[in-house]
Amino acid sequence: MSSDEGASTPPSGADAPTRPKKPDAAPTPPAGGKGTGPPPPPGDGKAAATGPSSTGSAGAAAPPKPAAPAPAAATAAKPAPPKPAAKPAPPRPAGAAATAAKPTPPRPAAKPAPPKPAGAASKPAKPPPPPPPEFETKMTARISERFGDRAEIIAVAPNRTAVRAAPDAVKEVAAFIRDELNFDHAESVSGVDYPKDNEIEVVYHLGSYLDPSLARQILALHVRAPREDSPDPGGDSTRLPSLRDVFYSVEFHERECFEMLGVYFEGHPDNRRLLLPEDWADLPPLRKDFAIKGR
Repeated sequence: MSSDEGASTPPSGADAPTRPKKPDAAPTPPAGGKGTGPPPPPGDGKAAATGPSSTGSAGAAAPPKPAAPAPAAATAAKPAPPKPAAKPAPPRPAGAAATAAKPTPPRPAAKPAPPKPAGAASKPAKPPPPPPPEFETKMTARISERFGDRAEIIAVAPNRTAVRAAPDAVKEVAAFIRDELNFDHAESVSGVDYPKDNEIEVVYHLGSYLDPSLARQILALHVRAPREDSPDPGGDSTRLPSLRDVFYSVEFHERECFEMLGVYFEGHPDNRRLLLPEDWADLPPLRKDFAIKGR
């Protein structure tokens, strides 16, 4: 082997020259400023600056590292500056306490209510009743003048009058009302039971079709008959004269009063039951002592 070949071939194995080792970098101190390992030896900073770079390039110098910051513990150990003393509150003026101590002025007393007038305490007097209607008063006056105490005037009001006639005078009074006062028909006939008075009353409501002055007038003609505790319609004293000959329209109304109240109308051409069966054997249904069976 020539000498040139021996110079160009790099040595290997044990014959190779030893490369100097890179010094270890100095350990970085912890954030709190207190390290756990030994402090780096002096001069390591310079060695790190002059030594070869970590990339292995020979002759390149590492940039200088900045100085480590001061430990945080030293900053925290600085004493806080003392707080300035609080300024004393300024004294209140002498008049302020006196103003607060003043009592609240009393409220003025309520004014007494004015006295009520003497007439206010008493209740107002009721107005007097209106005078009786003139037209109706004239009609009832004529009946009283003609029959006296046999025909009693029991009510006078606008468009309404009521007369009670004695049983023996009712037919004559009815004829006078028809002929002299121009009431030409009976609009209805009704009955009322008065057990305490021991009487039964029949009421004829009379009106007029032909006289315009009587178009709104209703004249009620009342008449009473004796009441039997044990009625026998047609065979007892509960009887009245029939007005069928005076006012033809009462024919069916009187038949209804006969069966419902037990009043027998003398002189009626067909005085028999109208709604009830002929063999009805109980009390007349419109009497107050009538009771439905089973109740």
